[in-house]
Amino acid sequence: MSSTSPSSSSSPAPAAVTPASCASHLRTSVAQLARELRSGSASPDGPSVAKLSVLGQLHRHGPSTPTALAALERVKPQSLTRLLAELEAEGWTARSPHPSDGRQWLLSLTPEGVRRLKALMRSREAALAGVIGATLDAGQQALLLEACRLIDGIAAALAHAPEP
Repeated sequence: MSSTSPSSSSSPAPAAVTPASCASHLRTSVAQLARELRSGSASPDGPSVAKLSVLGQLHRHGPSTPTALAALERVKPQSLTRLLAELEAEGWTARSPHPSDGRQWLLSLTPEGVRRLKALMRSREAALAGVIGATLDAGQQALLLEACRLIDGIAAALAHAPEP
């Protein structure tokens, strides 16, 4: 007969909370949520994840040059060439001459692109709100909102941190 105490058969003690353990858990949680949100809007006739990312940048930052968009997306400008042409052909975006540099052009959302993007955003947010309402009580929802503020602060700090 073993001499184990009742407490040894219960669940193990939680690991110590460290910045590294928080970072690992945050990264995986945010990545999983992002995957779920992206897959929720995936449809054969809807924009791809890459297109949605560029459209989101234009929505948040306004008209941009392809070079500026590439920097925001952290890709080479050549990587966006085909995608930008497709967005224009599909009516999401329009090109206009750059006001101060005749060699460049600005890409912006068309009124129809704004309408379609906002409809996608409303649909995603409604689905997310439904799940939040069904799975979290009011206290947990307040805690989630505070966690979002913390995540926003971490994102801002990362944006301004020197690269390792």
